[in-house]
Amino acid sequence: MNDFSDVVGRGLNEQDLRTVLLQVGRERYHNRHPYHRRMVEGAMSKTELQAWALNRYCYQAAIPRKDAIILSHAEDPAFRAAWRKRIEDHDGEDGRSGGIARWLHLATSLGLESEEVKSQRLALPATRFAVQAYVNFCASHTLLEAVASSLTELFSPDVIAERVPAMLARYDFVRADTLAYFDRRPDQAARDSDFALGYVLRYADTPERQQKVVDALVFKCDVLWAMLDALDYAYGHDGVIPPGCFRPETNG
Repeated sequence: MNDFSDVVGRGLNEQDLRTVLLQVGRERYHNRHPYHRRMVEGAMSKTELQAWALNRYCYQAAIPRKDAIILSHAEDPAFRAAWRKRIEDHDGEDGRSGGIARWLHLATSLGLESEEVKSQRLALPATRFAVQAYVNFCASHTLLEAVASSLTELFSPDVIAERVPAMLARYDFVRADTLAYFDRRPDQAARDSDFALGYVLRYADTPERQQKVVDALVFKCDVLWAMLDALDYAYGHDGVIPPGCFRPETNG
């Protein structure tokens, strides 16, 4: 697998940079992870799906905070107007009806308690560390790098198109309403990734900036991969669940 540590050389044109960014996704996006493969193959227990939903909530809840940090770095009003739609998508215009609420519905539909999911206290330590690393990355790096880190959305619609029908077909306790979070995400992700990719291709105009945006996307893929590593270690075959984390015999 390519580590993408030095892909730019003397500089790339926009098409070649786009090709490299897409290659990052093909090689490193978390749809290749064994935990995800078992999910779509119907090989997971309900406990594993509950653990996935509970831990992924930490990431979903952090997205508006991450996007608010990106907005705070942006001086262009047109950029801010486009980017703030992401916060509205996840929080909802009223703070209660966006993507975070729909993910919470997914988790409770799998049998988890709403307040325990929202508290995040039962999430794996590695999940919390990975999510906070992503928030910190957007706070401590340039606007261009933070935008580039969001380009995992380029690969999201295809993953959703695989995940949703597979889960509906292979888990009798999963209903269409359970997965309502995913109804809007393909269109939202396509809109957002088109904007972010256009921004990156426009402003990554030197070899140094191009390398930084590639590295930013690699980092984000690593965050998502690490989250599934942690789930697999804790809840997979002969898993080792850290103290204080979700345990099916006592929670859910």
